[in-house]
Amino acid sequence: MSAQKLDITRLGGQGDGIAETPQGQIFVPFTLPGDVINAAVEKSRATLMSVLTPSPDRVTPPCPHFGPDHENAGCGGCAVQHMADAPYRAWKRDLVVAALEGRGIMAEVSPLVPCAPHSRRRVVFAARRTEKGAILGFYRAMSHQIVAIETCVIAAPRITQALPSIRRLATAVAVGKEPFHLSVLDASPGLDIAVDAPFKLSEPDRLRIITAVRSEQPVARLSFNGEILIEKQPPQLTFGSVLVSPPPGGFVQATAEAEEIMGELVSEHLKKSKRIVDLFSGSGTFALRLASHSHVHAVEADAPSLAALDKAARRAQGLKPVSVEKRDLFRRPMMVAELKAYQGLVFDPPRAGAEVQVADIARSPIPRLAAVSCNPVTLARDLEMLIAGGYRVMSVTPIDQFLWTSHVEVVALLERPKR
Repeated sequence: MSAQKLDITRLGGQGDGIAETPQGQIFVPFTLPGDVINAAVEKSRATLMSVLTPSPDRVTPPCPHFGPDHENAGCGGCAVQHMADAPYRAWKRDLVVAALEGRGIMAEVSPLVPCAPHSRRRVVFAARRTEKGAILGFYRAMSHQIVAIETCVIAAPRITQALPSIRRLATAVAVGKEPFHLSVLDASPGLDIAVDAPFKLSEPDRLRIITAVRSEQPVARLSFNGEILIEKQPPQLTFGSVLVSPPPGGFVQATAEAEEIMGELVSEHLKKSKRIVDLFSGSGTFALRLASHSHVHAVEADAPSLAALDKAARRAQGLKPVSVEKRDLFRRPMMVAELKAYQGLVFDPPRAGAEVQVADIARSPIPRLAAVSCNPVTLARDLEMLIAGGYRVMSVTPIDQFLWTSHVEVVALLERPKR
């Protein structure tokens, strides 16, 4: 490792500053284009030591845990808190533009829909047992070290205010030495905590954890490796106008505001479709909204999520019929013959995208599609297949529900031109 003076010329896709040197590119976290820095360099990566000349885009980070300066900083949750708002939004939008251009797609990309601080309703914490109780926080970037946090400027206020309660429950859960995760969802009437751990609980452990949860007022439910240990009241979210009780640790969109915008875009695009199929439907983020005006068939591999969707649809008033199907679309995609029954389709797959399923969608006659993704790279690959199949991209909207990170949600709307 050697100390070097570096000029940062651009920002990489993960939020690291990049310096061009005779030896090649060097990636430096917590830096920006226009920074002149001293850094400790090791091969293609470096650690920021000092900023000699700051970038004009540099601002003071709002979180005390952000940055490389001390042991409780660099929590790994955020990458670019030190960047001014306008260049940040441009960089985030450019991630989508670059992914599309990489596949030869020249579609117009809308301005980034912003995300407000303190709006993240779903946060995954890391925890580990120590002699003084559990340490609770986030992994330092590119490390297995957990950085303890006392606050979080992206998390919803109820999650931040409940950090002492979550930490006490982490201490009660930490019976093994291995690190574990707590997924915390801000729902109504209280927090839903899903623990994912590589160790097992004894019966006395279970009773102790249940007792601990009873004394923590902010917590509505706690589960361990998918098993509900205690549920004071069922946690609920609202998808459109429908109340849903999601399963423990089930997927939900990270912010309610982003979900609402995504729902509006998809619903408006598909509103004239009599029958709609929702692929990778989860607990009904889109299906239950779309059912206000269309018959919806929801397809999902996760049985608890599908059961939550079905239960919510059956209880709701004023919806069109909603049917559900448990199906692994990666192994058994819906075929063209099945898709012919629908006039609209929405798909929101995991980060890997939906390449196998999209191959059949591209050959289907469905007039209108909505493609939703948290990975612009795999979305661009899927859109390329759909365009080759005759679809036309009508709009691409990047949505920043992962504030100050390199992740961005995208909604692409497509039509098949009438013949």
